[in-house]
Amino acid sequence: MNIAQALDYSRSALVDTESPDIDSTVLLCHILECQATYLHTWSDKNLTTEQQSRFEDLVQQRLAGNPVAHITGIRGFWSLDLKVTEATLIPRPDTELLVSLALTKIKPDMKVADLGTGSGAIALALAVERPDINVMASDYSWSALQVAKLNAVENQIHNVSFIQANWLSACKKEVFDIVISNPPYIVEDDPHLTDGDVRFEPITALASGNDGLKDIRIIVEQARHSLKKEGWLLIEHGHHQAEQVMQLLYDAGFSHISSHQDFGDNDRVVMGQLTL
Repeated sequence: MNIAQALDYSRSALVDTESPDIDSTVLLCHILECQATYLHTWSDKNLTTEQQSRFEDLVQQRLAGNPVAHITGIRGFWSLDLKVTEATLIPRPDTELLVSLALTKIKPDMKVADLGTGSGAIALALAVERPDINVMASDYSWSALQVAKLNAVENQIHNVSFIQANWLSACKKEVFDIVISNPPYIVEDDPHLTDGDVRFEPITALASGNDGLKDIRIIVEQARHSLKKEGWLLIEHGHHQAEQVMQLLYDAGFSHISSHQDFGDNDRVVMGQLTL
């Protein structure tokens, strides 16, 4: 089996999945330890017997529903390749919006908190872009923190500290210039929690009470105390929750509140400045 035949086999096997072309490419690149352009340039190159066997095994894992990121153990986010496990949420491209918005507010020597860091995606992306700031990454999950710490080491990022905590519960008052979070925001009985890749992700990183806003309420209230005056809070939320999240920030004394859309033009991030 050559590269072109391997891709044809995989696309055919995964035809009923969400993205057979992308998944096939990612899985084969993982086996061959190459970039996608290599597959097109050397499409007639034969796989070894071992490579073919391993590739067929990965395709069957994907066919069984396992997320590609869990199969390969790696997910790209911002400029980083991050390790992911079943203990962490798989970083989504739309979450890069949080990073972009935060970078517009960051200045030298600022202290930034990333709450519910998971794989460390947001914290590490900010830290690699701004080595002149200090980032604290918190997560309630000890297992998730170990993944985040490993990602920091492997990407040689040294300006992030990690703490096991429930949001900002372990933090002092008026210590951060920016608080940023991609918290759980799905309604706990949402049927989508049993579909697709999310079936394999930690439910505690996805669902949040009977309206999806339980954790966001906690974060907004705690941020009022942990942010410095004129500090910024940025929160990712569900596409239908922008007005509710904006109201939560307004009620908590934030101003300059704005809503921002993701790459699919869905409301995805609300940000505001603490002025009380």
